[in-house]
Amino acid sequence: MERDELAAWLRLTLSDGVGPVTARKLLAAFGLPQAIFEHSSSALRQVAGAAQLQALLSPPESLPRMVESTWAWLQQQEDDGVRHQIAPLGSPHYPTALLQLDDPPLLLYLLGSADFTANTTKALDTDQQMDPQTSLAIVGSRNPTPQGASNARQFAKALAQAGLTVVSGLALGVDGAAHEGALDAHGSTVAVVGTGLDRVYPKAHHQLAHQIARHGLLVSEYPLGTPPLTANFPRRNRLIAGLANGTLVVEATLRSGSLITARLSAEQGKEVFAIPGSIHAAQSRGCHALIKQGAKLVESAQDVLEELQWNLRLPQPSGNAATTQPAALSDASDVLLQAMGFDPVGLEALQARTGLDTPSLQAQLMTLELDARVARLPGGLFQRQSV
Repeated sequence: MERDELAAWLRLTLSDGVGPVTARKLLAAFGLPQAIFEHSSSALRQVAGAAQLQALLSPPESLPRMVESTWAWLQQQEDDGVRHQIAPLGSPHYPTALLQLDDPPLLLYLLGSADFTANTTKALDTDQQMDPQTSLAIVGSRNPTPQGASNARQFAKALAQAGLTVVSGLALGVDGAAHEGALDAHGSTVAVVGTGLDRVYPKAHHQLAHQIARHGLLVSEYPLGTPPLTANFPRRNRLIAGLANGTLVVEATLRSGSLITARLSAEQGKEVFAIPGSIHAAQSRGCHALIKQGAKLVESAQDVLEELQWNLRLPQPSGNAATTQPAALSDASDVLLQAMGFDPVGLEALQARTGLDTPSLQAQLMTLELDARVARLPGGLFQRQSV
């Protein structure tokens, strides 16, 4: 993209009162943004209203600064192959999947070592071509249970090993675990964010964002410098759904933003999957509601592949099978796990179920925690972990 072209695109997207609907009408009527601003006010009046026309004729005061900072950002080329790009609507680098949306972004900011080109996501450093039809959004609670976070990471790792691109939103909780799982598998992952790409939100994911840029792609429709505004994240969700061929919800309350992504995915005619959980857990109710509405209940990554009828298989475990099995439990630990079940449970309830005294029970729980068989939850609760 040349600097004059960039300036015209930024002028169009930053013009106060000229929303995406009007901007697309202008592009359809006059072509590229540079051509729009070359037409007379009488010609523009055929498409834009009076207030919008005034905005189009008067460049935003912030435009020179935004052009300067964005142009400088585009010139950056990091040593590890991370590229800074802008893909306008109609560019060969613009993902064709988003063209199916009712409101595709006019500009996409891209940061990473991968690229949307010719209907594929291409890893620039490996020449590996990945079909965008084999991508899956994995979303869920920002405050998952330990089991929920583990499920997100393990599903993402297995699906990435099978060749899928994992799409998520870089949020705390399930999103972050999904990205980490894909990276664990040395697979491809795309993070769609609700800020400018010169910012990382949440700050706790600064290192994770850097890893995604090195091995995948960060995507935003928001100009550089955009802070984490609340209204941006529901809009961000339509891009997560749009870039993936289906959506897996790992854990979600009934008010979770993940349900927005699932609804948008269903409205786009794509499959929605949900992992069931305890009937007593608030974090499972969103998933259970989706299943009642027709989402596919899944218990394994293979369930997802089979439902979508993708010609992909999970890799077979290597090495001695005996070495990959969990360590054997003592009889006492096995009894305790049986007494716990899979729902969160308090110390008093465990004492009542097992008859153990407090010191013995706490010692066994500590051992199971160290073996990652049990997780300690807020409020003095414990939960058995699947292995």
